[in-house]
Amino acid sequence: MIQDYEQHQALRDNYDFCIIGAGPAGITLGLRLAAAGWNVLLAEGGGREYAAHSQGLYACASTGLELYVEETRLRYLGGTSNHWAGRCRPFTPSDFAMAPPGDLPGWPIPYSEIEGYLPAAMDIVDLPPGSDFRAMNAGLEGGDFEADRFLLSTPTRFAQKYAMALEQTKGLDVFINCNCVDLEYDKASGHLVAVVLSDYQRNRQRLVARNFILATGAIENARQLLNSQSLVAAGVVSREGLVGGCFMEHLNIDLGTFILKSGLDPVPRQYYTTDAFINEYKAGKGNVTAALLADVQTYGRTAEVKYFLENMACDMGFAHKIEFVAKFSCPGDGVISTMIEQFPNLHSRISLLDEKDALGVAKVNVNWALSADDRHTIKCIGSELAKQFADMDLGFVKLNEFVYDTSVPLKMAPHAHHMGTTRMAASPEFGVVDADCKVFGTENLYVAGSSIFAKGGASNPTMPLLQFAVRLADHLNSKMRAANGAAA
Repeated sequence: MIQDYEQHQALRDNYDFCIIGAGPAGITLGLRLAAAGWNVLLAEGGGREYAAHSQGLYACASTGLELYVEETRLRYLGGTSNHWAGRCRPFTPSDFAMAPPGDLPGWPIPYSEIEGYLPAAMDIVDLPPGSDFRAMNAGLEGGDFEADRFLLSTPTRFAQKYAMALEQTKGLDVFINCNCVDLEYDKASGHLVAVVLSDYQRNRQRLVARNFILATGAIENARQLLNSQSLVAAGVVSREGLVGGCFMEHLNIDLGTFILKSGLDPVPRQYYTTDAFINEYKAGKGNVTAALLADVQTYGRTAEVKYFLENMACDMGFAHKIEFVAKFSCPGDGVISTMIEQFPNLHSRISLLDEKDALGVAKVNVNWALSADDRHTIKCIGSELAKQFADMDLGFVKLNEFVYDTSVPLKMAPHAHHMGTTRMAASPEFGVVDADCKVFGTENLYVAGSSIFAKGGASNPTMPLLQFAVRLADHLNSKMRAANGAAA
């Protein structure tokens, strides 16, 4: 049943699970755990629709690269699935087998740990069972760039698709306008004993449960942990440590322009770096889209130009992109966009501010930062793509100077794919959660969503985070049944 916490605050006293956040991961976990017979509270800070007073709690400072933090997240039922574009591509074995450069390891589990959950994740986002991830075009010669393969969800809006299930699933209580403002940890037992919930008038109450799951996104998951004085006092969380560190995004780089050879089909071409490329250049992965502006007229404010610019600005969500696109006015010219992997980097991080939000929770600063290894990836992808474009006689690519000269400031934009900040690792030396998504140093606090990603890869995160959510639901169900059996 969905209830408004602003009007009804009658919570049960016997929840097996308390899930904070009702986006794709939280809704998936809530429905699956309740269907397994457990009593579940799913607490969503926002309402059924967008509201400024809720969205305003996402306001934060930024000292790094421009991230458009407030514009790229949505704080109401369904989370950012409410503006998800629907692109789906799963991780591959090499995402788990290849370690990133530097001192931080990659995933502590093999790809096989999530591979079996792909059909369930596809079903959740309305992809036909057994569908192959399709390629739009052939790859490039040379073995460095294969065709990108993906599928498009409708896209699935979780609050709408699962509305009836959220209302009718036995054992599941969904409370909207129900904000988590503190996590209470007991050092002696190693258990999170309660969360403190609040409405927008700061009416608060403690909620006790057997297990707790944070599913509020990469920025807010870290914020919740950092904000808990009891977790910090117990040494479970360090405000200068791994919690909040390794914030990752996918890099949208203005690689340059290209002119397609006359007579070639002017459809968009999408490429993806091969494992051979990654091994040879010791670089990250990347998706590259070469889109020809064949229909744009040279002169005048034609309907085609206006339509293209409006849609580009809306799709990317950034008005300043209009200026970038508008300079390509000649038929045959094109733009090369990317979705490039960012490596985990402790200097790219979320940290708390002294300033509090309207509910009394510490606000955060986002310092989105790249490393020399990220610039190396951009340079390798741009340079090799340009060479192979020419070798195959497809046309000519003119790279921007900052692509091949790493001393020149980079021109880029984010993709709204927030990852990292509570990364998975084999030990607390390198991460925040273990292989079962449990926070190190606790017995019953878990994290769901893309904040657990040890590496981001170059795939859209929705499909993988759902695979991990289904995997976590199975693990928790097994854990609870074993505990109940032992108690009996």
